[in-house]
Amino acid sequence: MDEDALYMRLAIEQARLAASEGEVPIGAVLVCDGAVVAHGRNARESAADPTAHAEMIAIRDGAEKLGRWRLSGCTLYVTLEPCPMCAGALVNARIDRLVYGAADPKAGAVGTLFDLSADPRLNHRYEVAAGVLADECGNLLKEFFRGLRVSRDNG
Repeated sequence: MDEDALYMRLAIEQARLAASEGEVPIGAVLVCDGAVVAHGRNARESAADPTAHAEMIAIRDGAEKLGRWRLSGCTLYVTLEPCPMCAGALVNARIDRLVYGAADPKAGAVGTLFDLSADPRLNHRYEVAAGVLADECGNLLKEFFRGLRVSRDNG
């Protein structure tokens, strides 16, 4: 198994934990210099915080653990293409690389609707690897929302 798939599997584990907590199943893992530094999973509902996206949590925790806001040398793995807020946070954190699973046709900001990762008007750009374990990542989301619809329709 290649390195990207290995770390994406860890992000998928975080997404599954989010789903078990009633959150949209999105997970993230921050890897710096070959070591997992931080992880995150969606916590918007439990934290009542619109910024509690998996990526934001992993970035904040990683910066705290490393004692620096510049996360150069780091790669963020996330199960869903980041939204504009999270894609912008990767710019501001100076992250070198993003690896994501499923594309987000409603809010994707690293190639689908926008591309904040490569916008020459911004002061930092980062490499993107898209579609790593995309089917597995996408199926987690589909199953979660299918379950919500079934509960709503039967409730």
